[in-house]
Amino acid sequence: MNALLTINRPPALEEDLVDYLLSLESVDGFTSYDVKGHGDHVNLSIAEQVSGRKNRKQFEILIDSQDYEAIVGGLLDSVGKDVLFWQSAIQKHGQT
Repeated sequence: MNALLTINRPPALEEDLVDYLLSLESVDGFTSYDVKGHGDHVNLSIAEQVSGRKNRKQFEILIDSQDYEAIVGGLLDSVGKDVLFWQSAIQKHGQT
C-alpha cells in the first residue's frame, strides 16, 4: 500500500459508498468520519447557508497506487455524483 485515497461525499449517500468499497477486492478496509465543507456555497440548504458549512462524510483508504483508476472509475456508476476524491502518496505506514 503506497497511496491514500480520500473520498468526500454527502452523508445521505454514505451507504452506497460503503457498499461499493466493501465489494472491491483491492480494498482491505477503510476509515470514515464526519467532516464540514467550507467555501463554495452552491447547492447548500438554508441551514448550511446560515452556518457557512456543508455536512460531508470523508473516507480514507490505503491502496496500491495502480488500483486508483479502477476504484475511482466505478464511483459514478456505483455511488453517484457530488463525490470529491484525491490521492496522496504514503511514504511509510505500519501497525503494531
